[in-house]
Amino acid sequence: MRIAGHLMEVSEPIQCPFCGQSFELLIDTSLPLQQLTTDCEICCRPFEVSVECEPGQVLNLEVESE
Repeated sequence: MRIAGHLMEVSEPIQCPFCGQSFELLIDTSLPLQQLTTDCEICCRPFEVSVECEPGQVLNLEVESE
């Protein structure tokens, strides 16, 4: 975990819903509910990530293809 001011970032492993490759995604846990689009580091296809957090901790993370 990295703490910079009030920003708390946690690295979480995720898996691409298209190619199945796993990689790390940096999550800002200072925001309780987040929905973001990211690209796979391997196949470059975009997908949605929904995250529920408490400061310093990811409570739930879901990955969906667009």
